[in-house]
Amino acid sequence: MRDKDVVPEKVAWVLVRDGRVLVTRNHGVDLFYFPGGKREPGESDAETLVREIEEELRSQVDPATMTHVGTFETLREHDGRPEFRMICYTAEHAGPLLPSREVAESDWFGYGDRARVSAVDQLVFDALHASGRLD
Repeated sequence: MRDKDVVPEKVAWVLVRDGRVLVTRNHGVDLFYFPGGKREPGESDAETLVREIEEELRSQVDPATMTHVGTFETLREHDGRPEFRMICYTAEHAGPLLPSREVAESDWFGYGDRARVSAVDQLVFDALHASGRLD
């Protein structure tokens, strides 16, 4: 497979409470994103999520409770092929939800905040709203 055929992927944590979802914003960026990140070589989705959430929010995700929410893709305009893929999971956690390092802030968004997140995150917002989980 050629490098240009590889679709960048992110493993993301979808934490919903009281009809709102946890999002984060990195320093120097206006848009918010679901916490998570890219896999290191050889990592599973669970290993990636545990590492990323510890790095970004100082919290420990329980991999035994991970449930796949869905896989969401944005498509390239010129040929309709996948541009970016985000693999989303819910999971229980222990510890604080405190931004660290590259994360400037975290917040709890409802569906009305959809325009403040990235394009792929908007797809997740739509799915959560359609299922009645996001107000």
